[in-house]
Amino acid sequence: MDFRLTDDQRQLQEAARAFAQGEMRDIARGLEQEDKALSAADIKRYAEMGFLGVNVSEDLGGLGLGNLEALIVLEEFAKVSPAVAFPIFESSVGPVRAVEHFANADLAKQIVPKVCAGEMVVAVAMSEPEAGSALTDLKTRGEIKGGKIVLNGQKRWCSGGGHADGYVVYCRMSDEPGAKGIGAVYVEKGTPGLSFGPQEELMGFRGVPSSDLNFDDVELPLDAVIVPAGGFKKLMEAFDLERCGNATMSLGQASGALDDVQGYVQERKQFGRPIVEFQGVQIKLAEMKIRVEGARLLIHRAACNAQDGMPSIIESSIAKCYANEISREVTGTAVQLMGGYGYSKEYPMERRLRDSWGWGIAGGAIDIQKVNIASAMVGRRFNQRVG
Repeated sequence: MDFRLTDDQRQLQEAARAFAQGEMRDIARGLEQEDKALSAADIKRYAEMGFLGVNVSEDLGGLGLGNLEALIVLEEFAKVSPAVAFPIFESSVGPVRAVEHFANADLAKQIVPKVCAGEMVVAVAMSEPEAGSALTDLKTRGEIKGGKIVLNGQKRWCSGGGHADGYVVYCRMSDEPGAKGIGAVYVEKGTPGLSFGPQEELMGFRGVPSSDLNFDDVELPLDAVIVPAGGFKKLMEAFDLERCGNATMSLGQASGALDDVQGYVQERKQFGRPIVEFQGVQIKLAEMKIRVEGARLLIHRAACNAQDGMPSIIESSIAKCYANEISREVTGTAVQLMGGYGYSKEYPMERRLRDSWGWGIAGGAIDIQKVNIASAMVGRRFNQRVG
């Protein structure tokens, strides 16, 4: 096994890093302060630079590279902030990949090339008021009536809610209980009957819009089906890749924090010398580095073993769980090392700490990942509704 990046991968990483660090830092600060999403012009610039749909097939407007390359780019933007990284997340490891892999060819050609060209943003709507970790309890329903799909229900915690141009909506499409009745449909913003709740005010994730979605007799054509009833397993296969994206967004908070604090401790002086010369600081730096490198290796392992398909549930869950946990620890240590500067909103460290907590909740909470891991280890699913 060769753990080194290839020359092409390094060049891609360096290009993403130069753009993100050079052009997006000031923009990220503004998005944080104003809690506004990245502008359409900036997203279009991403497309021109080749940062959208990195692992989407060339036939659908992507670069045709692998999942690893997509995650390498994503980390460099996530180091700056989740707000500037979010369009890359959605285009490479988010709902667009479910559309690419499972939707009918006409629907995929209608959506995916526009996302890769920076002309539209697509979000996923999964959670509901009574269906978060217990996702198979969802109640939003798509019924076929008169040659159309009629969608009713409510979605909660939709990142991109009210801002995205289209939504991949998980819904119940038959009377079969549990996962057997679940599929997914595509709903365009502006479709009659679709409305949005107020924008959420969250602890972190500023610059990533989030709101409820309300469906009141929303009529969709039959070809809006991405996955029919019984396709929940396919949706979860796509979500295994999204877990790697979540892990990478989490990693970006930790690796960005490490980059910043490494420079800080070499410049900051106390007791007449740079604080990096104190053994306690050296130990903290080493511990942070170990955790960041471990998380990155687990994420890259999941991506590489997938051979550009969908990662396994156990490897993606391990990567997400570990990255979520170490991100909180590393950013917390960085805040402590920087003291008042780490706690001040004038600097990005306190924002990294807040954002790091969000990734351990979004996309399947940390403890749910541990249940997934245990299930994969013993070869069976556990019924959380009994015992």
